[in-house]
Amino acid sequence: MEGDVFSGFGERYHIDGKLLQSFQKSFVQVQDILDQNRLLINEINQNHESKQPDNLGRNVGLIRELNNNIRRVAGLYADLSNSFARSVDASSEGESTGTFKSDGKVNQKRFRSG
Repeated sequence: MEGDVFSGFGERYHIDGKLLQSFQKSFVQVQDILDQNRLLINEINQNHESKQPDNLGRNVGLIRELNNNIRRVAGLYADLSNSFARSVDASSEGESTGTFKSDGKVNQKRFRSG
């Protein structure tokens, strides 16, 4: 996976290729949803500017779809964050590591070898 977001990361944290592929797949899903959201927002704006009742009514459904997509992206990022934190914690046992808490701050942990 040379040149991508994860190159070198797996070596530093001893994360296997399967986990990295899972991360990559999730990021591709997120990007696809964000691309779809961009198109939805453009259509919503065009409908709004037209001020035609049918187009304005259509915006209700488009905005619902946009909100659902945003929820999906948030869920994917939450899953990624949890997977990432677990894998870093598991791979860095015996080392000092920082994991992200749900509020976005770093939680420093030091593990001691028995």
